[in-house]
Amino acid sequence: MENKNLPLLIDLSHTIEHGLVTYKGLPAPIICDYLSREDSKQFYEEGTEFQIGKIEMVANTGTYIDCPFHRFEHGKDLSEVELERFVDLEATLIKIPFTTTLEITERHLQGYQISNRAVLIHTGWDIHWNTEKYYENHPYLTEKAAEYLKNNKVSLVGIDSHNIDNTAKKTRPAHTTLLGAEILIVEHLCNLHLLPSEEDFTFSAIPPKFKGVGTFPVRAMAKIKPL
Repeated sequence: MENKNLPLLIDLSHTIEHGLVTYKGLPAPIICDYLSREDSKQFYEEGTEFQIGKIEMVANTGTYIDCPFHRFEHGKDLSEVELERFVDLEATLIKIPFTTTLEITERHLQGYQISNRAVLIHTGWDIHWNTEKYYENHPYLTEKAAEYLKNNKVSLVGIDSHNIDNTAKKTRPAHTTLLGAEILIVEHLCNLHLLPSEEDFTFSAIPPKFKGVGTFPVRAMAKIKPL
């Protein structure tokens, strides 16, 4: 029987699988056996097989989080960002359909409660995930939009698009502005359409504790508060 007093968890991250291309030009992950179940039989008694996997990939794979070190040499890496920055953040969903605009300005962000919150921008672009269309002409934040979020002291910004910046240009003002203010970024989110419009959910995106790494895949999720 469903317990209505428990929060509802919604997965907001893409599945990482062998050969997945997240960012065109970066290598796809290689996911394979380091020790197969068949090969493990030589080490264990009958009926006690194990599999040990091997993964080779760049940090920008799947749904991932950016911390300051990704952009700034002396910024905090994944091991230095405090745990409370990753988990159970009060969150606000802002719907800005890509069918309406690809350029997200500060005007689109006004009128919402965003200070000290995770701001999740729902564009709907994730419907193109793992297709050629996903990589080009995608929704992005303008520099002034990023400055607006910075000035309102948001804690994290997430988007269901290929990049929070306009990849048609060589500059990355949104990354520079947000990470420079130690505002975390989560890119390649999905399933944001399942979230309530009201501000009654929290957001979590927890990466491993790597030293010298500024980006890594996360299991991003929302926790819907019970009524």
